[in-house]
Amino acid sequence: MLRSQEDAGLRESHTSLYDIYNSYFQVVQADTPELLREAQRLRYQVYCLENEFEDPEANPEGLESDELDQRSRHSLLIHRESGLVAGTVRLILPDPQAALAFPAVETSEALREHGPRYLPAATTGEISRFSISKDFRRRVEDGCWPAIYEQDADPRQANRRILPHITLGLMQGLVQMSVETNVTHWCATVETPLLRLLKRLGIHFHSVGPLVNYHGWRQPVYNCVEDVLAGIYEERPEVWDVITARGRLFQAPARVADVAFSRAG
Repeated sequence: MLRSQEDAGLRESHTSLYDIYNSYFQVVQADTPELLREAQRLRYQVYCLENEFEDPEANPEGLESDELDQRSRHSLLIHRESGLVAGTVRLILPDPQAALAFPAVETSEALREHGPRYLPAATTGEISRFSISKDFRRRVEDGCWPAIYEQDADPRQANRRILPHITLGLMQGLVQMSVETNVTHWCATVETPLLRLLKRLGIHFHSVGPLVNYHGWRQPVYNCVEDVLAGIYEERPEVWDVITARGRLFQAPARVADVAFSRAG
């Protein structure tokens, strides 16, 4: 339930963001071999060809994959009109028996030192292979997609564009996968430009330790899923609407003040 008439007014004033997003995109779980190949095909484009993070010769048939795919859930963001894949993300699930816990934890000593108090072994997942199609990135740069602007910014100024709807869709996929697999905490290594964009949208993670060199220099981060979503609900309710499908994926907190939340510095 909405907490007050003021909340209702906020929600009402931002319904267009949710409606616009849904008119362009839909999240699909890559839960068949065919859909998983679509995710791996986009990852090959981003990780093997555009950035050379992975060896193309080690990933035949134009599909980027690794052993962690088998213990992960995968989401695709589909452009409704064309049916093309705009983005993909995977959630690596916890496995206490696995030799490799999570790449982020193995790469960052600071994350390892945090231990189960902040990253419970049974319910922590890693955000991984967050990828956006080059074709759709170009269309964003060309101004072809509606934008989300900073609060109090003039929407007529195209240079105030801070995030395409594609990233919101991938975050929605992460929320859905986390709820379905009982993942309560996230860890990741994130490129600093993306981390800044997420913060400006009210999507906050705790940064820990120095940058690590894993698919380029990245910042190790973590947070509780509930805390992340509570912060978005309080700070950017229009973004919360999209990421949680208006509460269908994750219920709004009855009182935000009762949810432990602190922004990463």
